Amino acid sequence: MTIRLLIVDDQELIRTGFRLFLQTQHDLEVVGEAADGHEALDRAAALRPDVVLMDVRMPLMDGVEATSRLTASGPSPRVLILTTYDLDEYVFGALRAGASGFLLKDASRDRLLEAIRVVHAGEALLSPSITRRLIEDYATRAAPVRPRATVLAGLTPREREILLLVARGLSNPEIAAHLVVTEATVKSHIGSMFAKLQLRDRAQAVVFAYENGVVLPGSTG
Repeated sequence: MTIRLLIVDDQELIRTGFRLFLQTQHDLEVVGEAADGHEALDRAAALRPDVVLMDVRMPLMDGVEATSRLTASGPSPRVLILTTYDLDEYVFGALRAGASGFLLKDASRDRLLEAIRVVHAGEALLSPSITRRLIEDYATRAAPVRPRATVLAGLTPREREILLLVARGLSNPEIAAHLVVTEATVKSHIGSMFAKLQLRDRAQAVVFAYENGVVLPGSTG
């Protein structure tokens, strides 16, 4: 299967660099480019890419707003945020808007390829260390939220437990080791949890847990 890509960045040299490299991969096809959020929405509607590589800081419309509009309704492409700093002030907003993960612009070529394929496969590109940093950043800015029991009403006890572990930044192998189950079992529970809570991926699960008081900022689980 060929993964169709749209590259969104206000710097032409960066777009060109990504395109020239990505076109060397047999399973990737760059179907278009855009220089700002407005153009990204138009190109995405016309070209229907599978994955959008989205810069954050752009004129006219930034990557957060563009991501929010792209993922607002109906089938939408997966969005991989491109950022200069791993704690960019816009990153959490982009994840809340529906992005499936983010990648540093100075990442290696292999990391870029991995990121695209992981996001296209329906997973979130959030390593445990990145997740924890995002949580710490969110905790310093967010007011405490009263836990809502109804949020978890439809989940099984095991799914609730796994949601907490995901929100704490644990990877699937770490969750499997913690619960003494297989990774396949963890993936099955996570898939069921996502369906019940209408979440796209791990990134949204972390945001959901903190915004709904499932885990309180500063807690250790």
